[in-house]
Formats: sequence, structure tokens, C-alpha cells
Amino acid sequence: MSIAFTKVNKFVLNKGNGVFNLSTNQLKIALTNTIPTVSTANQYSDLTSPLATTNLSGATPFNITTTSFTQTSGTSKLILADLTLTATGAVGPFQYAVIYSDTATNKELIGFYDYGSAVNMVSGDTFTIDFDGSAGVITEA
Repeated sequence: MSIAFTKVNKFVLNKGNGVFNLSTNQLKIALTNTIPTVSTANQYSDLTSPLATTNLSGATPFNITTTSFTQTSGTSKLILADLTLTATGAVGPFQYAVIYSDTATNKELIGFYDYGSAVNMVSGDTFTIDFDGSAGVITEA
């Protein structure tokens, strides 16, 4: 199944204004069952009811590892390591996995994946967010 990535509108402006350093910022995932409004959502506080990390494995289960942020011939590409979450209890529902910078002053949003329908997990379930290691999450000229 191919899951589309949608950038929030302010990402490009924020990137151009130096809000992000995609090479060094700690990026995170927020899970929510309410779609972020692409035209107005700008920061973590704009999300509706993001899920807590309760019942998900690891001390920081929403941290994303940046593999690389490179530029070739004027085109940048952000590569992130896939993130696998394991439930230690009931989790959900969520349909959207939102990427944001935990380092940026207001935890600005980058974009989100829409999984098409609500996901619920029970203890022992795993959920992998595939960030496409070859094409990248974001490729921009």
C-alpha cells in the first residue's frame, strides 16, 4: 500500500526562514485521528487530540532518526529511518502520522501521512511508518 505524504503549507516558508535545520533538528511523529488543516496548521499546538506515548514501546517512541538531508543539482532530499511502534496496551484510534520538529521554537509541522482509515492497536501489535528510504520523505527543487 502506498501512503501519500502531504506537506503543510507553511513548511516551505518556515524552511526558507530558517525555522528548520533538517540535518540536525529532532523530528518526531504525532499520531492523531483528526486531519491537520493543510492551509492553517503550522505547529504542534494546532493538532487536534494527538495521542500520548502511553502504551507505546520505548522511552521516546515518537523520535525519528534522520538518515540524511542532502542536495544534488539543486534538489534536496530528506531521508528518515523507518519507525516501528509497538503497543504495550490499547492505542488509538489514529489515522494521521504528523511529522514535526521538536527542536523548532513552536514545534512547527512539516507534513503528514494519511493511512486512509482509523488504526487501533492492542498490546503486542506493531505499526511501522515507512519513510521511503530511496525517494525520501521530501524531495524539493
